[in-house]
Amino acid sequence: MCSFITHRLNRGWVTALWLVLFPQTGISAPYPDAERYRPAIEEFQNLSKRTPVSKGGIVATGSSSMGGWHSRIATDLAPLTVIPRGFGGSNMYDVRYFLPELVLQYEPRAVMIYEGDNDAALGASSEQVMLHFKAIVEELHVKLPQTRIYVLAVKPSPSRWHLWPVMAETNKRLAALSETNSLITFIDVATPMLGEDGKPLTSIFVEDMLHMNDKGYDIWRKVVREALIESEESYE
Repeated sequence: MCSFITHRLNRGWVTALWLVLFPQTGISAPYPDAERYRPAIEEFQNLSKRTPVSKGGIVATGSSSMGGWHSRIATDLAPLTVIPRGFGGSNMYDVRYFLPELVLQYEPRAVMIYEGDNDAALGASSEQVMLHFKAIVEELHVKLPQTRIYVLAVKPSPSRWHLWPVMAETNKRLAALSETNSLITFIDVATPMLGEDGKPLTSIFVEDMLHMNDKGYDIWRKVVREALIESEESYE
């Protein structure tokens, strides 16, 4: 029913209605209005018109860590067909909200998601992150029941190390969920980003100690490629 309403009414009204009916979901606390990303989503739409996207690829979406991978992800994951749709500052609710534009319209065989980082920074709990991720899985599989989902672990970073307990709990929950659903694969990009002291490697981040440099993406390439090539190369 919620999916039906979402596609037929103004989404601002849908969100307001949902909050009245289901206040315990915590969509607005602490999540901001997803419509702030409408210009970014429209740019993706325009890009798709300029450069048509074939159905059956792999959509890669998520926050700035995914967006920062755009320039090299096609090479890093070649020969896989990747549709990069990362948008900086986003959270799991934003992906849920824009799922039709970000994912469903491309009818992908697989989706790769990186979120949870900004969720924690907003003050969201691991339960809230999981609520939105599970909603993504449900809506995706209603429309595309065989589409595989690869969810990346929330990464550790020096600037947000104080939030790591929440992030680690989210990772634990994501991994556990993947064990119950054969269409969900949890990819642990977090562990290789930690040093022998158990803290984030500072050498893999840019000056802000939040976003990754090429060394950080080298780690992602190795870990993600290993997971995706094994499962997805035969579909190319």
